[in-house]
Amino acid sequence: MDGASVQMYMSNALAQFMILALPPLGAALVAGLVVGLLQAVTQIQDQTMPQTVKLLVVIAVLALFAPVLSAPLFAGAAQVFTDFPSLTRRG
Repeated sequence: MDGASVQMYMSNALAQFMILALPPLGAALVAGLVVGLLQAVTQIQDQTMPQTVKLLVVIAVLALFAPVLSAPLFAGAAQVFTDFPSLTRRG
């Protein structure tokens, strides 16, 4: 296994991580902004409401988009398992 293949697998893993993490983080950002604006407009000073709403939004996004988000993960794992014998071969 040479450095180029390690770099390729690491860059693929980081890209897959970003694909998996971006939708829930974006939804949490939007939910936090909306709740923050609503709290500013209504002058509600509850500290637990933003975290609760963000948690529920992230759970909903993960539940709704789990098949779409997990497809690149399964494809990458299948690629690693099929390439594993050639990667571990000495020579």
